[in-house]
Amino acid sequence: MKLSRELQAFAARIGHDFKRPELLIRALTHGSFSSDTRPDNQRLEFLGDRVLGLVMAEALLAHDKSASEGQLAPRFNALVRKETCAEVAREVDLGEVLKLGRSEMMSGGRRKQALLGDAMEAVIAAVYLDGGFGAARDMVLRLWGARVETVEADARDAKTSLQEWAQARGLAPPDYVETARDGPDHAPTFTIEARLSNGERASASANSKRGAEQAAARELLDRLDG
Repeated sequence: MKLSRELQAFAARIGHDFKRPELLIRALTHGSFSSDTRPDNQRLEFLGDRVLGLVMAEALLAHDKSASEGQLAPRFNALVRKETCAEVAREVDLGEVLKLGRSEMMSGGRRKQALLGDAMEAVIAAVYLDGGFGAARDMVLRLWGARVETVEADARDAKTSLQEWAQARGLAPPDYVETARDGPDHAPTFTIEARLSNGERASASANSKRGAEQAAARELLDRLDG
């Protein structure tokens, strides 16, 4: 099996030459495009999440040898969360090579945070299975870049930070409103809008309400700080 020119370009962007191209193809196959002969990427996503976690745990320990577990945990969470995986996916244009069913494609699946984050984890697993842990670690550290060094500023709870921002300006606490719920019952995607009493608002999506609330709060904070 050979990769298409498009997938070869993607493999070059992530810096891995696949000996087993079928692993990359599977990593990029969403459930809406799968069939009995074309498996989706969910099992790879499960594995990739664990590989990413080990890479980031090692990297954080190496970067700050005096940090306590209480300091490391929020940094770790910030580095492995779905939003960060989706950011990295956008940087390597993963959405352009996702294999989606027609309905998912029509609904903007190539830009959905949950789909991008899941596929990025699946790609990590594909590299791990194809080249071993060293290859996966090298790719993750290269793609995550300076995030390990700068994660402290991003590790605080976004909802708490947004509430503190509002209180400091005499505003009511933020409201979080569910504006959409997509996907099957066993794997829903929630869209939450964070709203401030001064009219500022921002939306984000995630696989859990809590994750979507955190992502929406972070998006609104970024907008306010920007």
